[in-house]
Amino acid sequence: MFGVIARKVFGTANDRYIKGLGKTVAAINDLEPELEALSDDALRERTAWFRQRLDQGETLDDLLIEAFATVREGAKRTLGQRHYDVQLMGGMVLHQGKIAEMKTGEGKTLVSTLAVYLNALNGRGVHVVTVNDYLAQRDAAWMGQVYTFLGLTVGCITHGLTDAERREQYARDVTYGTNNELGFDYLRDNMKFRLEDMVQRDFSFAIVDEVDSILIDEARTPLIISGMAEDSTDLYAKVDKLIPRLTEEHYEKDEKQRSVNLTEEGTEYAEQLLQEMGLISSGNLYDLSNVSLVHHLNQALRAHTLFERDVHYMVKDGKIVIIDEFTGRAMEGRRYSEGLHQALEAKESVTVQNENQTLASITFQNFFRLYPKLAGMTGTAMTEAGEFAEIYSLEVVDLPTNRPMVRQDLDDQVYRTAREKYDAIVSLIEDCQKNGQPVLVGTVSIEKSEFIAQMLRKTRGVKPNVLNARHHEQEALIIADAGVPGAVTIATNMAGRGTDIQLGGNLDMRLAHEVPADLEGEARDQRIQAIRDEVAARRTQALKAGGLMVIGTERHESRRIDNQLRGRSGRQGDPGASQFFLSLEDDLMRIFGTDRMDGMLRRLGLEEGEAIEHPWINKALEKAQQKVEARNFDIRKNLLRFDDVMNDQRKVIYEQRRDLMNASDVRETISDMRREVVEGMVPRHMPPKAMPDEWDMAGLHDDCMRLLALDLPCEDWRDEEGIAEAEIEERILQAAEQAMAQKAARFGPETLRMVEKSILLQLLDQIWKEHLLQLDHLRQGISLRAYGQRDPLNEYKQEAFALFEAMLETLRERVTQYVSHVEIREAPPEDALVPRSAPTRMQAHHDKPEPAVGGGAPEGEGLRAAEPAVSHVDPKSRDPNDPSTWGKVGRNEPCPCGSGKKYKHCHGNVA
Repeated sequence: MFGVIARKVFGTANDRYIKGLGKTVAAINDLEPELEALSDDALRERTAWFRQRLDQGETLDDLLIEAFATVREGAKRTLGQRHYDVQLMGGMVLHQGKIAEMKTGEGKTLVSTLAVYLNALNGRGVHVVTVNDYLAQRDAAWMGQVYTFLGLTVGCITHGLTDAERREQYARDVTYGTNNELGFDYLRDNMKFRLEDMVQRDFSFAIVDEVDSILIDEARTPLIISGMAEDSTDLYAKVDKLIPRLTEEHYEKDEKQRSVNLTEEGTEYAEQLLQEMGLISSGNLYDLSNVSLVHHLNQALRAHTLFERDVHYMVKDGKIVIIDEFTGRAMEGRRYSEGLHQALEAKESVTVQNENQTLASITFQNFFRLYPKLAGMTGTAMTEAGEFAEIYSLEVVDLPTNRPMVRQDLDDQVYRTAREKYDAIVSLIEDCQKNGQPVLVGTVSIEKSEFIAQMLRKTRGVKPNVLNARHHEQEALIIADAGVPGAVTIATNMAGRGTDIQLGGNLDMRLAHEVPADLEGEARDQRIQAIRDEVAARRTQALKAGGLMVIGTERHESRRIDNQLRGRSGRQGDPGASQFFLSLEDDLMRIFGTDRMDGMLRRLGLEEGEAIEHPWINKALEKAQQKVEARNFDIRKNLLRFDDVMNDQRKVIYEQRRDLMNASDVRETISDMRREVVEGMVPRHMPPKAMPDEWDMAGLHDDCMRLLALDLPCEDWRDEEGIAEAEIEERILQAAEQAMAQKAARFGPETLRMVEKSILLQLLDQIWKEHLLQLDHLRQGISLRAYGQRDPLNEYKQEAFALFEAMLETLRERVTQYVSHVEIREAPPEDALVPRSAPTRMQAHHDKPEPAVGGGAPEGEGLRAAEPAVSHVDPKSRDPNDPSTWGKVGRNEPCPCGSGKKYKHCHGNVA
């Protein structure tokens, strides 16, 4: 009670913060007349003047007032747009490393120019992160006019650029790009073999547009770069054939948790079917030999029971294309991980692609925490303020609108059945169109958007524009006309990001498309004026009809998505209205509502076609949405807790890798590795306190041959009186150093140094890849430890650390072995020792939000380390016990050791 009274008297903390920005806004406004009097050149010269002042010790905060005033004047001269006072406040919020929540239509894109310009003055680069390539290119070209006018350089990262082009874009003062492109470039950079091949600079400052979408919605699963794994795809098609024979009695489905499991009866029946198909030859389904079969069966079951075509994915050009659940956009090129995508391909009878193996991965949480300074902007962040503060240490500031908000948000209407709900929606759309009121209908799937469009066409004669993943190419054109009087636009959630519905139509879009480029002079001016007059008349008509009417066909599981849909209406003080229509058959009501509600509505006498409408219903629905949001937050926190363990290791590896690339000579590092290998090898064969006759000198000799390519008289050393382990270690090390000195003399010190560096980087990458695979396997089964009353996270930390220690030991051994055995045919030029692109397929992908599934993204360039050039020898002259006699062995040749395996699966598995 006291808190409520205090807020009424003193205002909220947010109100007091906004009030505190008023003095700075007034100071910026005071400079406006002075800057208006400057010429374009004089205004542009202020950029160099600001940079000079920074070099002399002033801070960005010292320059804020003058820099913001400069940007405002630059925007007026280039874009014809003047920053409002609330936009200046938004710029200050961004500069201070906070999240600015600004309603739709308040000009967030323009707001960003203030903080971007100020922070770009230090020359370290500013990244502006958007949700898709279209917005990145649009904003870079649109806002880039301001930066270029003021003397800054502007770049844009989009899919398909070469490394050289990316490097050039990142080197500019301001760089626009999507979260995926920036994240994948970071991972790819840490797979490069030379510093000059890396494309990104050190991170400085990033502004994330639609920050809730990127840092919340897309942060449930990590970015992954993967390579093609050697795995048969036939099994997916075979297992898929038995799933339709299972009934609902054979499995238990939990839609809340998005999980499905076979019952005991279902397991027995599936086992029987698999035996009939010849897929199980012995034992039962859960025998160790059938582990892979269980995995395929589980993923096929999920594909059939939890994933719907045109809701979660669609089939396009013979491929499964994921549909983003938050935006409804097609996620071209991305793939679910862990075999789920293959199961969907088998289900839809399209070509089943091979599975992938993780080469590098990072979560968006850990990626964006790499930036020393981070800010964001969106229209809907307050509902997730707690998560932003806990995960990213970002404070959310709710900025006021430039003009008062007059949109009417009507109470939800709840019907008993979906049929009644759709009838009511169609009737309302028809009434709005007759009155000349533009309508935006929001749906949650392609299927439902097309169903409503079909109803309107067939029963009411209304011809709507449909915007979903099937028609995303026309998104800008469809949205441009969505504010025309009587227009009916049916859209999935994709209409809620980076678009602005203007009443009367989008003037700029019409001018761009309807004024021919070759039209000149008076005819051009007349055409432009005619379009302006038509748009103005239509705007007046739409305003009289009540502005944009937003209709929600059901509630999304996140309140933010609903708020985004509502936010399309009522921009810049325009009138408008919004209303959601629900039925007890909707997913949210069915999964999170109560089973008693239908019976209660019947007893209340709810007639066919009648709706229940009350503020209490809205509150009940919000509570259901809060439950889902809390569950999704737990998923993200859990993901982050586990990824933090890997992140600590990733930092060590990436930092060490960069140091190695930066070093001109890694001889000392390799020498230290060799010493540690010997210090670990000798005690294995000469245990402390063991008598000389208990020493395994034959084993020591074999290890010297295998790891160091040294044929030493280990047996003779046993007979020397008083010899100790330390002396033997020293003898082995001296022999190894001498062998390397001889090798350096033969091939030249510079050549050997380059070969050592190449081998070290290649093996580091290979062993890190193997380590990631081990962590993946550990992560998948660690939750079972909870049944033994042990904390899975602590167990994961302990075992991941042990695996990391083992990985480092393996690295030392392999590096020592390869460097000791390498034979260089000739001294090649430096470029020949740098690993080049090879036809190995590598994919970059962002896991799609499922509790534990992933996704794929556009295919990247194939990268595989080149092996040091070594001699080819006659296979007959190879000694199976002496790898130094093998020379160059083909990847698919039988391994010379006599194991019967291919070389690439045996001694060549690290090449």
